[in-house]
Amino acid sequence: MSRSLRVAVQMDPLEQVNIDGDSTFALMLEAQARGHELWVYPVSTLSLTEGQGKGGRLQARARRVEVRRVRGDHATFGEEEILPLGDTDVILMRQDPPFDMGYITATHMLEHVHGVGEGLSLVVNDPVAVRNAPEKLLVTHFPHLMPPTLVAWDPRDILAFREKHQDIIVKPLYGNGGAGIFRIKPDDENLKALLEMHFARTNEPLMIQRYEPAVRQGDKRIILVDGHPIGAINRVPATGEARSNMHVGGRAERVDLTARDKEICEAIGPYLRDHGLIFTGIDVIGDWLTEINVTSPTGLQELDRFEGINSAGLIWDAIERRYPS
Repeated sequence: MSRSLRVAVQMDPLEQVNIDGDSTFALMLEAQARGHELWVYPVSTLSLTEGQGKGGRLQARARRVEVRRVRGDHATFGEEEILPLGDTDVILMRQDPPFDMGYITATHMLEHVHGVGEGLSLVVNDPVAVRNAPEKLLVTHFPHLMPPTLVAWDPRDILAFREKHQDIIVKPLYGNGGAGIFRIKPDDENLKALLEMHFARTNEPLMIQRYEPAVRQGDKRIILVDGHPIGAINRVPATGEARSNMHVGGRAERVDLTARDKEICEAIGPYLRDHGLIFTGIDVIGDWLTEINVTSPTGLQELDRFEGINSAGLIWDAIERRYPS
């Protein structure tokens, strides 16, 4: 593609990222290598006015940025400026969950400029689809791909599920990075206390799933671009840990896609493509799909190291196809 795009990245502080592991950093490096202009801003600087026309109604306090793979010196920033987001071509919505009302509000605001054309900017991923696809709930639309699962408020339903399946995983619906996830073994006496503590703090339901012993061999993260799998990494839990997330000590290793993995991707791929979910990551344990990550998926740099590919490049290819040369 010969055209240079104006790219705004909505993210947590760039100064604090791990340049050897952060997927947003990889996307920014690739955008810059293609000649695209980069701005960065925190979601807290978004503002929406009544105004006329789409271009200037949604703004952010952004900084031009140049990035490089140099530890301790990976970004050079320009002065903060008011950036009309409708004057950009692409907005990467890359701030981390939790998927709370602040996150949801940002998707409503970005919806005002989402699209391709004058006064519009392609938001990746589509903010409407992100808002309508909480990661742990989206998977419930594919029940034939899931392990036994319950989403409920009532402790009686949760206790009945535990009675049936014995060994279970308890998850908050809108967290990330493995935070707040518990394994409750058959002889564990803490479930009622855990439920009391959770529902004393929030009125959100919990997701309960049957524990899958296959997680000891790893929780597979499959990266999809426009609904097509480009590869996977296996995240193996640390000793004494039920969670495989790399935030809590999980170890990444190379892994191939199985026939079942490909079946899962074929089943969900059309939904992802049709809803503008360009960059997604799904979690598979054994034969079961457990999550579809659409907010700020990770794993690009690990995948590149294992497979020798340019996964950020594949994502930018998909974005650039939306724009005429």
